Amino acid sequence: MTKEEREVLKQRILEQITQTEKEIVHLEEATQPISPENSIGRISRMDAINNKGVSEATLRSARRKMSNLQFALNKIDSPEFGICSRCKSPIPPARLMFMPQSDRCVRCADR
Repeated sequence: MTKEEREVLKQRILEQITQTEKEIVHLEEATQPISPENSIGRISRMDAINNKGVSEATLRSARRKMSNLQFALNKIDSPEFGICSRCKSPIPPARLMFMPQSDRCVRCADR
């Protein structure tokens, strides 16, 4: 991976971190407890509880993505960045641009 490709990728990671941070803030608001004193109908309350559960799962996923992005950002300048952790082949730059936190090539990720 060239120095220019690393810089472009670093910018992409920083953009995704910013976007994910905003998503986490929004999801944290959506996962607030539903007050029993809230005067909504029984069906609406069940919908709200279901939506809260979906938001909590999405929040966990976003936090995991944030952790992976920060790890990739810290590792981007190391020589092993962009090398598959399983087969030791270079990970295609297109895959890294799409998923900068990838530590495996497509073939190894499918296994």
